Amino acid sequence: MDVLNIPENTRLLRIPEVSARVGLKKTVIYERIKAGTFPKPIKLGSASAWPEHMVDAWIAQQIERQQVAISGAGLSDRYADALVLARRLHAGQTRKGTSIPYVAHVLAVSSIALEHGADEDEAIAALLHDAVEDCGGAPVLVEIERNFGRRVAGIVSACSDTDITPKPPWQARKEAYLAHLRIASASVRLVSAADKLHNARSILADLRQLGDALWKRFNASKAQTLWYYRSLVEVFAAHGNSPLVDELARTVTEIERLAGEGGRK
Repeated sequence: MDVLNIPENTRLLRIPEVSARVGLKKTVIYERIKAGTFPKPIKLGSASAWPEHMVDAWIAQQIERQQVAISGAGLSDRYADALVLARRLHAGQTRKGTSIPYVAHVLAVSSIALEHGADEDEAIAALLHDAVEDCGGAPVLVEIERNFGRRVAGIVSACSDTDITPKPPWQARKEAYLAHLRIASASVRLVSAADKLHNARSILADLRQLGDALWKRFNASKAQTLWYYRSLVEVFAAHGNSPLVDELARTVTEIERLAGEGGRK
């Protein structure tokens, strides 16, 4: 696209923002441009930029392609419908402190759950695990049960630490959630552990890049966050070790190590 043909008021994104939004490294983006699988930027003097609508269209295309792949992956149209609902509910939301679309998180959690043996109900619950807490509370849970059944709704409800707005104090919420996890079903623990693993991976990656400045993103302190993730590992491990729990434990241990050293390693 020529810069002269860009509609007025078009927002332009530079490579750091594009990388954060689509979840790909700069080198991968340029490799995909060469392969013809990512939009080409426009030139602004010596710099390059992408119209925001082009990047958003590429993200939407990736979601559509995932929906097509679902049909060949032993998942029914229910999963595709859940993906559409997750995208609608989380529209406009981003990961804390970034411009990464929030839907990238729920896709990752569902993928991790599937990699660790989730059935379709569990995979759908993984897509919708934050919907009640962050997208409307009890009415959203009613919609989930109506569309996907009582089992999915039960898992989503159990993975939510509140359906109240504004949320109760952080420490009390997390202590209650940990107590609930100790007696939760295997399905709830699977989806929750997949969620916590993706969050822990993100924390670790950002800690390496930002150092202790990372902790300013959170409502909790650095000490509280470290306590919470170590407590999660202990609760999950109390039900027995598994590859998922083991990977979460390794990731949390590395976060603790870097946090003690100020990050950036």
